[in-house]
Amino acid sequence: MNIIFVEPSFPYNQREFVRALHAAGANVIGIGERPKEYLSDEMKSWLGAYVQVRSVVHEPSMLEAVRSIQKKAWVDRIEATVEAHIMPVAKVREACGIPGTSVHTAYLCRDKPAMKEALRKAGISCAQSTRAESPADARAFAEAVGYPLIIKPPAGAGASGTYRVDSDDDLEKVIIESGLAEGVAVAVEEFIQGHEGYIDTLTINGDVAHEFITHYYPNVLEAMRKRWISPQMVTTNRIDAEGYTEVRKMTRNVIRILDIDTSATHMEWFYGPRGLKFSEIGCRPPGVGQWDVYNTANDFDLYLEWACALVHGKPHKAPSRRYAAGMIALRPECDGRITGYSGVEEINQRYGNRIVAAHLPDPGSRTQPVEGGYMANAWMRVRHPDYDELRRTMDAIGQTIKVHAA
Repeated sequence: MNIIFVEPSFPYNQREFVRALHAAGANVIGIGERPKEYLSDEMKSWLGAYVQVRSVVHEPSMLEAVRSIQKKAWVDRIEATVEAHIMPVAKVREACGIPGTSVHTAYLCRDKPAMKEALRKAGISCAQSTRAESPADARAFAEAVGYPLIIKPPAGAGASGTYRVDSDDDLEKVIIESGLAEGVAVAVEEFIQGHEGYIDTLTINGDVAHEFITHYYPNVLEAMRKRWISPQMVTTNRIDAEGYTEVRKMTRNVIRILDIDTSATHMEWFYGPRGLKFSEIGCRPPGVGQWDVYNTANDFDLYLEWACALVHGKPHKAPSRRYAAGMIALRPECDGRITGYSGVEEINQRYGNRIVAAHLPDPGSRTQPVEGGYMANAWMRVRHPDYDELRRTMDAIGQTIKVHAA
């Protein structure tokens, strides 16, 4: 099977998808923006061919590259795993007659107002939302729905470019800061109170083959705005518990409604006083190396599972569910350069056998803004067979380790 994989070397964990495709028996053809000489020897050994383009989101360049490959060999699939690549690759896929995620599905999984409109019509419980293309649109929605609201890019990922709006004054500020005053379209949504989490799946022919549920502590918007918080993402190994039945059922309904076929998915949800609410979905893997968390929790290789889904149409191995696992972000006390750490030795002595990976940038390293995300600065991955004990361990890590900066 000949599979084109888009941008094999950046970001770094893209290499894992290529490795897995090669291990599953595919002939992998890479398309990327970097010269072939940039690729590592290991990457070159996994690729049967490589084509450089000026940009993997420039559809004419991608279309030309894929058609040139098709002249030499039959192409069974073309795959992308980065959010920004999903739509241009879907358009090229359809233009070239290659199976996979359709333009329609990619659009609904990327454009939040259209996504929620389609799901609401099908009976999925979502926050009220609209696409605002002018300040008047946003003001009218605020008047109809009330505060608080969330304003974010229609096709954004995570909390990037996201604002919470609690008043008319806030709204006027965000109209300017978001670019809406200059005609930049935004998604405006009712703010949902409740606990936030996500469910990630690997689907094969529309059926869920693997699934994993992760909780945010605290919710993302709060975590990305307050430096003192060491936010956690914690994956449960109790997925068969009765409390997860509703979100698992919702996920399958969303996959069916959006016609997601063989793909990774990442679906965010809220649960609060008004019950379970769908937030958004992407037809791609989650970010922040979350598949590595699932791997360490389940004694298997989710990248290989994904590759086997594409190459063989079936999973390779069942997850063990042996551990709950999570990642905790450790923020520097201020922006600048890291001067050192405290508490690391104590944590290693107490919990070293539970820590499976850690990133502690060297003193002298420049810090990244809190808004940069969970892996922007220092972080640790941790696992334990008991979910509650894992939570206690991660709380202790967040309370003990300090990242000093100046």
